[in-house]
Amino acid sequence: MNSSACAPAPTSCGATFDPSRQQAQLDELDKKLHLPDLWNDPESAQKLLQQRKHLERLLATEQALARHVGDLAALVELAHEGEPVEKELAVEIDKLRSQVEELETETLLGGPHDHRNAIVTIHPGAGGTESQDWAEMLLRMYLRWAERKGLATTITDITAGDEAGLKSVTFTVQGESAFGLLLSEIGVHRLVRISPFDQAGRRHTSFASVFVTLEVDDKIEVEMRPEDLRVDTYRSSGHGGQHVNVTDSAVRITHLPTGLVAQCQNERSQHKNKDVAMKILRSRVYQHELDKRMEAARKLEETKSDISFGSQIRSYVLHPYQLVKDHRTKLEKGDVNSVLDGGLDPFIRAYLVARRDGQVPPPYPMEEEGK
Repeated sequence: MNSSACAPAPTSCGATFDPSRQQAQLDELDKKLHLPDLWNDPESAQKLLQQRKHLERLLATEQALARHVGDLAALVELAHEGEPVEKELAVEIDKLRSQVEELETETLLGGPHDHRNAIVTIHPGAGGTESQDWAEMLLRMYLRWAERKGLATTITDITAGDEAGLKSVTFTVQGESAFGLLLSEIGVHRLVRISPFDQAGRRHTSFASVFVTLEVDDKIEVEMRPEDLRVDTYRSSGHGGQHVNVTDSAVRITHLPTGLVAQCQNERSQHKNKDVAMKILRSRVYQHELDKRMEAARKLEETKSDISFGSQIRSYVLHPYQLVKDHRTKLEKGDVNSVLDGGLDPFIRAYLVARRDGQVPPPYPMEEEGK
């Protein structure tokens, strides 16, 4: 092995990872954050804090990468001297590979809305309890993934299945690049397993669809006239406890021109439920307008209408063998349980690479979103 190949990385990692430039930006942000009248505009202040956090993370990532490369170079030198460091080398190579993959993912998130929060909705396909249980498994997978990424999640609406699982669930994912990362999950997900609900122990195939829209903030104008909205209140239902408060304060808002509906039952206050439902509805109306103008989004809508065989983007097979396969990128992983426990990063990264290379179309043409 040539030790020169493992020399410490340069201090600049290109346009996206440029420590000197990013440190200068961080210093400038710190000056703004110390201005006495900063918090007169809380929204702008929060945006500056988010930018600061992003820059700090990039700098920490670059430093960790340089450290791993340095450790690897030192181990290579020891190997040349005859020291038995094969195990340590393997560990450091794995760490470096993981770090580089994270950097690669960062460079792929360049869409104008990739940095925004996401709203995720899961619907089971035909199949009753089987598909409803699969929908709940997907919910757990995404909540575990978000927890690993340090992203905050809030379940805003949930309807329990008749026997088990979920008839539907909507939740928000808040944090850096939530929307950009979760774009890869839009579509139909297929599960093959021995059914725990079948006394004969037969194999069943279940489907569930995942929809992701960006959370629209006040910077994006969405016209919704009061006369176009119908607001209904109802009693909350669901699991209770950690998922939802069972009160009479749940709110459902219907946008009459489009028929789009958003509801929230997570808060005890009817006023707060209405605010959350309105935010979700604004996001859905915004996305609806994009869909009307974009051919790729119309193709997505055709997929949504068929949550069944042939329409899936990813298959999770638990029997007769163990395999998760993404049908767009052809990426396969044999450790299904790890994936279902939130190990989605390889699939997300593979999708982003394929999208960059034009091998798969984006679910929403991101270059058009700002129009």
